[in-house]
Amino acid sequence: MRFLKGKGGSMQKQIEQETGVEIIFPSSKEETVVVLKGKSAESIRKASERITKVLEEAVKSPMLDYSHFISLPLAIHPDLVDKLNNFQRSILGVSAFNVDSDQDESLSEDSADENDRAGSPGVWTKRRVEEEKCVNTKGSQPDFSIDKSIFIKPKTFHLTVLMLKLWNKDRIAKASDVLQSISSHVNEALENQPISIQLRGLTCMKGSPARARVVYAPVLEVGGEGRLVRACKVITEAFVKSGLVLERDARHELRLHATIMNVRHRKSKKWNQRNDSFDARNIFRQYGAQEWGEYPLPAVHLSQRHKFDESGYYHCCCSIPLPEALVTQSE
Repeated sequence: MRFLKGKGGSMQKQIEQETGVEIIFPSSKEETVVVLKGKSAESIRKASERITKVLEEAVKSPMLDYSHFISLPLAIHPDLVDKLNNFQRSILGVSAFNVDSDQDESLSEDSADENDRAGSPGVWTKRRVEEEKCVNTKGSQPDFSIDKSIFIKPKTFHLTVLMLKLWNKDRIAKASDVLQSISSHVNEALENQPISIQLRGLTCMKGSPARARVVYAPVLEVGGEGRLVRACKVITEAFVKSGLVLERDARHELRLHATIMNVRHRKSKKWNQRNDSFDARNIFRQYGAQEWGEYPLPAVHLSQRHKFDESGYYHCCCSIPLPEALVTQSE
């Protein structure tokens, strides 16, 4: 709505003056429908076209953040959540870990700048650990620029397939329909067999452990058959075809990774976000070869940012199941 109103209502006034139509905004923030009041059908048509053009430009603008994303939930695995909590405790210390333990989680999902990442496409197939001289063994010291806010919340842990800008109920409904419609195609890409991933080690997204911005666990497909990449490609192509994906996002190559730390989430205002980083050399020394474990992927979610379900995971607007392993019972 803010793009349609413009600064100080400038855009709204401009459209109203050009078309002779009054734009009436909803009283509730939950509503996304505006009412156009004019003297003729032609004036209403012109105003509608003008508004559509404004919204199209807004979607392309970096000022309009992503609202939803296609996720593969990992936080459903309690043992993985425990490992991530223990990882944070070991770095921050118990007292620091308990401070603000219920802080806002709205920034825990993959951010737009995470999608602008380097490396080979697909699921990561090897671990890269950079060996650098360790100058201190207390990674939680202030000069290492590590605080709790840069850790991803364990109960929101996930893999991101695709970021989306769904600014109204119609686009959310359309995205849900797209995901539901490709359920069988996704499972066919998986050869109708369960799919599991392995998380191993740590890697920096660009930069180095000495000046890290994003630290993540590389993702390996168990079996290495490429089924997961094919399934994700089916999802991406369907959303691109639907027109719900920005052109620049459609060009991104898929690089599945599990983000563990990201300076973009830092809450302290004293840090310059553009140049922000932290010293992760001691973290890599201790956890660079960490075996996080193997985990099945049971579903694909259309997840909403900044909103959470009772489990603590992102609000699920829609989901499709993935093939599950058959459980045999002895008689």
